[in-house]
Formats: sequence, C-alpha cells, structure tokens
Amino acid sequence: MSSIPHSIHIAESDEQITRCFSVLAELRPHLVEAEFLPRVRAMQGEGYELAFVETDGNVQAVAGFRVTDRLAFGKILYVDDLVTTASSRSQGYGDALFDWLFALAKERSCKQLDLDSGVHRFEAHRFYLRKRMKISSHHFDIAVN
Repeated sequence: MSSIPHSIHIAESDEQITRCFSVLAELRPHLVEAEFLPRVRAMQGEGYELAFVETDGNVQAVAGFRVTDRLAFGKILYVDDLVTTASSRSQGYGDALFDWLFALAKERSCKQLDLDSGVHRFEAHRFYLRKRMKISSHHFDIAVN
C-alpha cells in the first residue's frame, strides 16, 4: 500500500473526467481525447462510473466500472478499465483503487467483482491473482463491422 497521501474520487465534473484521459489512454491508446468526455457522459447514462486516485492534484490511477445485474451471477460490480499510470506503478495506487472498488461492491450489495483482462497483460494477471481473484471464465468476441 502506498504511504504517499492520496485520495480516491468518483469523477463527476467535466474537469475531473477530462483529467482521467491521459491515464486511461495508457490502457486504451485508441481513445481520442476530443471524444473522451462526450463518450464517458454517454456511458454514464448506462451506469458507467469513473473513479480516480489523486496525489498532489495528479491522477495516478483510474477505474471505469458499473454495477449490473446478470442472470449468471446476480448483482455484480464490473470493472471495464483499471490502470495505473506507468510512472506510478508498484507504488500502491492500483492496490488502493482495487480495495476501494471491492469495498464499494460490498457497500452496493454486489455478490462479486468481475473484470476481463487481455491475455497478453501478464503483470495485470499477477496483480489480480495476488488480490485473490480467480480465473473463472473465458471471454469470446467477434467483430461485426
């Protein structure tokens, strides 16, 4: 856990959402900055939330998530995006944000916390396994355009 003072917030203002872009773009390099705010605002209409870890006015880590109900699992907190900026990795920000998400899942009466991770993200897999997550399924997709 980081000994550096930090705070975790849900991004609500346009300014807070926009400040999360550069960190999220490290995970999702295809994102276009000019489209980011309107896209997040549209996703918020579908339940998406954006949380961030901040130290001294700098965003260190970001998580995009939503609470949803699934026939297979019941009510879950699904993490769409979880990333710590490259320059701040291994300083406890990811741990703090994951633990915050886990506590939020409990607070919102979710049965579990779920996420998908790219098969090539070995460091992320080690992190999730260290956080006591288990590999419980395979994710399949196919392009339709």
